Formats: sequence, C-alpha cells, structure tokens
Amino acid sequence: MADLFEQSSPKPAEPGRPLADRLRPMRLEDVVGQEHLTGSGGALTRMIRSGSLGSMVFWGPPGTGKTTVARLLAGQTGLAFEQISAIFSGVADLKKVFEAARLRRANGRQTLLFVDEIHRFNRAQQDSFLPVMEDGTVVLVGATTENPSFELNAALLSRARVLVFHALDEESIAKLLSRAEEVEGRALPLDAEARAVLLRLADGDGRAALTLAEEIWRAAGEGEIFDADGLMRIVQRRAPIYDKGQDGHYNLISALHKSVRGSDPDAALYYLARMFDAGENPLYIGRRLVRMAVEDIGLADPQALVIANAAKDAYDYLGSPEGELALAEACIYLASAPKSNAAYTAFSAATRAAKENGSLMPPKTVLNAPTKLMKGEGYGSGYRYDHDEPDAFSGQDYFPEKLGRQKFYDPVDRGFEREIRKRLDYWAKLREEREK
Repeated sequence: MADLFEQSSPKPAEPGRPLADRLRPMRLEDVVGQEHLTGSGGALTRMIRSGSLGSMVFWGPPGTGKTTVARLLAGQTGLAFEQISAIFSGVADLKKVFEAARLRRANGRQTLLFVDEIHRFNRAQQDSFLPVMEDGTVVLVGATTENPSFELNAALLSRARVLVFHALDEESIAKLLSRAEEVEGRALPLDAEARAVLLRLADGDGRAALTLAEEIWRAAGEGEIFDADGLMRIVQRRAPIYDKGQDGHYNLISALHKSVRGSDPDAALYYLARMFDAGENPLYIGRRLVRMAVEDIGLADPQALVIANAAKDAYDYLGSPEGELALAEACIYLASAPKSNAAYTAFSAATRAAKENGSLMPPKTVLNAPTKLMKGEGYGSGYRYDHDEPDAFSGQDYFPEKLGRQKFYDPVDRGFEREIRKRLDYWAKLREEREK
C-alpha cells in the first residue's frame, strides 16, 4: 500500500506509479504531522538515538504514516524489514515469517516485523507473537486503526509500547499538497476557496489528499480552474472515516450523547448529521435518543421520552430522508430540555441495594393475609390505608425491617434546578444578542 508525506529527494515519475508512493519520505524527520513522534524530541527519534528499538503498536487513523514510519525505523537502525497484513495472513504465514526471522537472527541480524491491521488477528494468533518478542527474534511493530485496549491481548500490550498517530491537520495536508505541486511541476487548478475545501475533504488522511489531488489534475482541462462547487463535482466527495462497528461509531454516539447532556443543541445536531452522513442506522440513533431522554432528562421533562419515542416511530413509518427530520427535532428538544439524572441514579442505587441485601422479607404490615394462618402470623396487621389518612398520606415504612429506611430518589433535584437557571440565562442572553 502506498504511503504519503514529503521527502528530501522525490523519486522520478514512473508510469502508473501513485503520487503518494512517489512522495514517500526517505528520512524520519521528513514525515509531516507526527512531530510528537518524529521531531527532534519525539519518542521515535529518541529510540533511534539510543540505538535500540522495542516492540510498539502504532495506533491512529488511516493515511497518517504508520507503514512509512515503520519502514524508516528499520532502515535507520539496520534491521531487516518484514511486512505482513492480518487481513491476508494466517497461522501458516506467521510460522514462515518467524522461521525466517530466526534464521536472520542466527546470522546476526534482527528483524523488524510490521503487522498491518494487527487488531484483525484473533486472540490465539496474537499470542503467537509473544515468544518471538520475548526472545528478541523480532521487534514487533503493529499498526491498528482501533483502540488497542479493546482489540489487543493484554499480554501483547504489556510487551509493546503504544504510540498514537494523529490525523493530519490542515497545515500538514497543505504541506503535502505543496510538495505534490513541486514534484508534478504544476499548481493544482483550484481557486482559494476550493483549495480550502480540499484540505477539509482529506479528513486528516494524507494519502487521501494526494489521491484527490491526482483526480483533480486528471479532470482539469487546459487553463481550467475549479471553484468549490466544481471541485465537489470532480471528486464526488470521500466517504467519511467511520466504521459502524468500531471506534468511529462509538466516538460519534458518545459525542452526540454528551452534547445532548450538556444542553448544546448545535453540537448535538452536528454529530447527528455526521452519523447520518456516514450511513449509521437511523433506528439505532432513535434508540439512543430514547436512552438520553430517560437517563439525562428523566422527570425534569417527562415529555422528552414521549417525543423521543415518537421520533423513532416516525422514522420507522416515514423512512429516509423525511424521517431523519423527526430524529433531528427530537435531538434539538432533548438538548434544549431541562436535565435531571435523579431517576437514573435512584434506580441505580435501588438496584445495588437489592443485589447486596438478598431476599429480604417485606414488612408483614404491607403483606396480604388471605388465610387465617397468615392473619395469625401478623400479615397485614397495622396496615394503614393511605386514602383514609389525612392528606391521603400515612407515612408508613415500606422497607424490609433488616434494611431500614432508604433514600434513593430526591424529588428536589439540585441538578434540575441548576439546569433551569442555566436555560433561563441562555435564553436571556440569546434575546439580548438578537436585540443588538
């Protein structure tokens, strides 16, 4: 797979050779966007200075230079470079790689084994790396786009250092495009606005930025300059980086939930739109909105649950795209509603008490006594019928005697009061801004 970034001496153009491959850097310090690792004081730079590499896991989004950096580390330390992909490799392939590495070691040369998509190996396959890591047969460098804490064995992680690769910022993408223009000997046929759009379309992926640049050069006629609309027609936009089963999925739903909890309807709508745009199942979003209504709003606004449920049902009835508006309206309502987690915390506390205290008998006072024997045992004795009491309230203790009176739910929820004050201040400030 071709990689990105700039280099000191561009390789000559070859027919069919991707631009990203021609811009592969030749030195670690030429890599852009990962200065915390490859800069003068970076973690990898310090390793090279020490003359010794340990096993590592590179964690970061696509197109950030993980493969490139692994190759450069091997080159700058004199290690043999071996690359495999977990997508295409099995146990037999691993055995061959390990045997080759043992042979090299016997001849005095260590192997840097780069494993792309290492999280796709199952637990048993991941365990197979442990012996060759421990005896120094290989220096393992695994690359993953997924959170290593969730996807990799604890035993493997305990033997490897996790280094985080960041998505490239727009300044780094701009450097890549400038270098591409230097290599190609021509400027990208874009006006200023279109160039800014291209930086955003790259979505932090350097390889994608260079691929888009190639598409633009192919599409441009003699003297033609694309504006932003023209650029979008040419590139037909990239699919957002989002895997519905992995980190992108959980990161965005977490951001949506916390934006709703934080009473920020604008941020909540943004993340909702991101998830729609990435192809998330709208009914999943609907279920999550229902969860937000009961967890974070609760009895501060019981109508929130009704609206969230209605929005989910409306989408189920209307489908896309009309039904998405119903979910958007519910999202705005939930983010704007007063917040209270009193019911959520009360239920959690009651559940904990129920689990910790076993099968305690309720007080006999509140138990029915359909037989003489039960009446003789005191069932129902002393029970006070609340409707017959002054103000229809008897004040009896309904908890088991061994447990005693408990306090789970606070009807005077201070969080709710703070939220009401915050919302009033928000609307007052908004009115002032509009009047100006």
